[in-house]
Amino acid sequence: MPVPVVTLIGKSGSGKTTLMEGLIPELSRRGYRIATLKHHSHVGFEVDQPGKDSWRHARAGSVHVIIAAPDKIASYRMLQAELTLAEIVQEVHDADLVLVEGYKQAGCPSLEVLRAEVSTELVGTPEQRFAVAADFPVAAGVPCFNLGNITGIADLIESRFLSRNVGVRYA
Repeated sequence: MPVPVVTLIGKSGSGKTTLMEGLIPELSRRGYRIATLKHHSHVGFEVDQPGKDSWRHARAGSVHVIIAAPDKIASYRMLQAELTLAEIVQEVHDADLVLVEGYKQAGCPSLEVLRAEVSTELVGTPEQRFAVAADFPVAAGVPCFNLGNITGIADLIESRFLSRNVGVRYA
């Protein structure tokens, strides 16, 4: 069965990364294995340090670079076209949940994150939105949480996406 996917969406500076930093240890503490994905919408980011061996391999023309150590492995490859979220998460097999920062057009269940000083407007679609986390009251027709309510948000994610025989799976 595919790993469930939850996207955290919102404008830049709304608190998505901070919320992820709270949800990952909370859900991990509950015994779940969490994978994360950050959507970077600009072409050309470096995952390796200039001058390091793997960076040199890529600069020399390697289309798939893998760095392996006794305690972790990292892999990156060159693409001709951007992969869809579905194509990316097909590679995730050792997690119970994938938390994604971004990909608001992917059609996945979305937790919208709002910070009043950035924007008070929802950016996703009602069909995808299953909850909102904000630093001000929001009427969105779905459960709404204070940005700092990590436990409450984790409870909802657990009940909707991680409980046995319940939840929405990303196919």
